[in-house]
Amino acid sequence: MSQEDDEKYPASAVSSWSGFVYQGKIALYHSLRLIHDGDLDFELQLDSSDDFAIYKNGTLHTAHQVKAKISKYRSGYSNALEQSTLIEHDKIKGTTRYFHVSVPLNNIEDHTGASGETVKFYRYGDNHYCGLGEIEGLTKELIGKICEQQSIAAGENLLNFNYCLLSEKISTKAIHNHKLNQVDGISEDKAAYEGRIKASSILEEVLTENPYQNRDYYAVQLKARLQTHLEERLDQALPTMNDANYQRALRLCEHIRETHINELKTLCQMMKPSERFQDVQTNDIRRYTKLIQAISAEPIFCHLPHYLDSENRFYVPTALDIDESEECESDMIREMKNNGDLLRLLFEYNHLIASKSETSFTFNTKFTNSDDLDDKQVTKKIESNITKSLCISVITKDDAEGRLNDKATN
Repeated sequence: MSQEDDEKYPASAVSSWSGFVYQGKIALYHSLRLIHDGDLDFELQLDSSDDFAIYKNGTLHTAHQVKAKISKYRSGYSNALEQSTLIEHDKIKGTTRYFHVSVPLNNIEDHTGASGETVKFYRYGDNHYCGLGEIEGLTKELIGKICEQQSIAAGENLLNFNYCLLSEKISTKAIHNHKLNQVDGISEDKAAYEGRIKASSILEEVLTENPYQNRDYYAVQLKARLQTHLEERLDQALPTMNDANYQRALRLCEHIRETHINELKTLCQMMKPSERFQDVQTNDIRRYTKLIQAISAEPIFCHLPHYLDSENRFYVPTALDIDESEECESDMIREMKNNGDLLRLLFEYNHLIASKSETSFTFNTKFTNSDDLDDKQVTKKIESNITKSLCISVITKDDAEGRLNDKATN
């Protein structure tokens, strides 16, 4: 048996991942490419005639299948290539068909199926593949060229902002179509057909949005950075993930995508409660996502991702990397004194799961409510220990699992 024949492909997880993330990014890139070439008379359709499709005047113009990380060998795509050549639904004889892959293949020749129809491997410049980590750069480059055509000065901030908005537009539509089908019972075809995105709508996002006028630029950028890291991490880990971990990671990605900007700022503040939140750091995201993957209990994805024990106490995962408990305590109390938003959050979520800590520990903050900073009388009561004050519990992953597993066995 050859190495090619012996290779195993995690098809089910890859298929889902392609549907939720990769195909949307590829669809956006192709749409912008058409707009850059002067074509504004089309509609983008997600998840119906194929993974995505381009329609003109109600007629299928091009059909696109998108496959992420299936195999480096062409044989791993044999069934999908043949499916792309079928004559079905809106795909008739003569329909232009494209096949998108995320890794270089040993053979990228056109495939002609039993129907006599041909599918071509899509080309990105000199390559016939494009990875999840590469598509953002190519897409931003296209946005820049479109801005140049329209005599718009596009600096890096504007390119980032427009890319974030466009990516969210496509992702939101894909998730909405999925919900209509899975939750509301509307057929997949109907959801996709009635939810097409016009070329003019995509171009409008590029031309009219200004990060310093009607949107919170830094909040939008934050959401995109967090989402991009989660997507790339999931993409890298996918071949070795079991189904349970894959589904949990996917739910976290969906939760971030659907979370309102104001709540997302809250989440990022609680990732690192010992510091004032200004900009999410890659290391913090990495620690936070690894912790959620490592904890055996299933998180509750509502507002802040959290856990509940048998006494309905909230436990919040964080990116805290603790060498000395005294330093962590000092940093957190100092931040609470100057950060009313953090103080109010900790009154609700005072059990924090550390990403890394040798031991669990608890400390008294000397605050009795979230308005303490402005009340001198309350401060005096705290100092005289008349009023019970807020205690913060920082616990290790193992100790947290012990408490959460107690709930599961009760």
